[in-house]
Amino acid sequence: MNLHHLLQARHAAGKPVRVALIGAGKFGSMFLAQVPHTPGLEVPLIIDIDRDRAREACRTVGWDEARISATTFTDDGMRAIAGGAMDVVVEATGNPAVGIRHARAAIAAGKHIVMVNVEADVLAGPLLAEEARKAGVVYSLAYGDQPALTAEMVDWARATGFRVVAAGKGTKYLPLYHDVTPAGVWGHYGLTAAEAQSAGMNPQMFNSFLDGTKSAIEMAAIANTTGLDVPTGGLLFPPCGVDDLPHVMRPRDQGGVLEKSGVVEVVSSLERDGRPVFRDLRWGVYVVLEAPNDYAADCFKQYGLKTDSSGRFAAMYKPYHLIGLELNISVLSAALRGEPTGQPRDFRGDVVAVAKRDLKAGEMLDGEGGYTVWGKLMPAAASLKAGGLPIGLAHRVKLKKDIAHGGVVSWDNVEINANDETVKVRRAMEARFASRT
Repeated sequence: MNLHHLLQARHAAGKPVRVALIGAGKFGSMFLAQVPHTPGLEVPLIIDIDRDRAREACRTVGWDEARISATTFTDDGMRAIAGGAMDVVVEATGNPAVGIRHARAAIAAGKHIVMVNVEADVLAGPLLAEEARKAGVVYSLAYGDQPALTAEMVDWARATGFRVVAAGKGTKYLPLYHDVTPAGVWGHYGLTAAEAQSAGMNPQMFNSFLDGTKSAIEMAAIANTTGLDVPTGGLLFPPCGVDDLPHVMRPRDQGGVLEKSGVVEVVSSLERDGRPVFRDLRWGVYVVLEAPNDYAADCFKQYGLKTDSSGRFAAMYKPYHLIGLELNISVLSAALRGEPTGQPRDFRGDVVAVAKRDLKAGEMLDGEGGYTVWGKLMPAAASLKAGGLPIGLAHRVKLKKDIAHGGVVSWDNVEINANDETVKVRRAMEARFASRT
C-alpha cells in the first residue's frame, strides 16, 4: 500500500518509471489518460501499426502537443523493445501471436512485461512467466482487467486464512450467445451497426465478449494464476446477483451449482428467460470463501457479509473494473516492487475452438468472436487428451475435415504449420507443463 510513496521518491530523484506501450486501442488509451496525472510515470514510446491513430488517441485522452511531440511513435515493436531505455513494456494488442513475440522480446531485453493481451497469456503464459522469472524480470497480468482483480481477491482470501470456494467475474450471458456472429452482435448490445461503426467499435472483438470466448479466456488465466480448478464440463454461467453469490456459488452437495469447491466460474447478469438478474455483477469480480470454524462464521454475520443459509459460505466482490484506468498498479508494482499483479504458474485451464455451426473441410477459421468458432474453457488435462485446438491458434487456418455444430476442433482437423513460431512456443509450453496438469 505504498506504491504512490515509492513513485514519489522516484519522481523526486529524477528517475521516472518509463513505459513502452504496444497498442493504443481502448485499453491502451485508458492507460494513457492517466499518465499526465501521475508524476514519476512516463510513456516516451508508443508502438502501434497505425502511428497517426496512436497520436490521435493521445489527443483524445487529453495529452497536450508538447507531450505528444516528445513521444516516439513507431510501428516496429521488436526494434523499439530491444533498443529503448524502458523499465516496463505493456502489451495491449490483443493478438496472441504478436503478443507472444513482444513478451519474449521484452524478457530478452531485460524489461518487465505487463500482459494486457490475455489471449496470448492463455496460449503460452505459463511458459512466458517461467522465462521471465529465470531472466529476473516480472511477467504480470494487467491490473484493472478482471483476471488480475480476481487473482488479487483470491490471494487476499487465502492470505487471511480462508478457503476459496469459487472465484470469477460477472457477464451478460445466454446459451444462444455461443452461436452469435459479428453480423448479429450489435442487437445484443442495443446498438445499430451504424452507431457501432461511428463509435469505432470492432464487431468481432465485441462479439468475443458476447459469445463466451472472452469469459473462457479470462477464467483460464485466473485458474493458471491461482491454481483453482476449471469446471469439468466448461463454464456454467449461472444467473446470480451479488446477494445470492454464497448460495449459488457453493458445491452441489451443499445446495449450490458447483461440482466441487475451489473452481473458477462466471455468473450471468441475465436469467435464462432474458430477465435481468437482481443486483447483477456484470461489470465486477467476486470470491466466495468458506469459514474455517464457527467463530469465523459468526464474525461473517456480525460484520454484515452476505452468507448462505448455513452462515459458513460468504462472498466478497468488487462491482466494477476500470481496465486501463487502473493499469498503473501493474506497471508500478513491477517497476518499484518487482512483483506481478497476477502471474500464471501452472497450466490448469485451456480454451479450445468449438464450431458455431456445421463447418466444412476447406473453410478458414477466423478466431475469437468470429463467424466460425467460439472458445470453450476446458481443464488443461482434458484439452491435451482431446488434442483440442487452442482458440488462440484458430486464426486463418484451414479445416481438413467437416466439424459438426458444437464439435471441438482438434489439431488434427486443421492445416497447421509446425514451424510457425507461435505454434512452437505453444507446443513447448504444453511439453513443459503437461506433467503438472
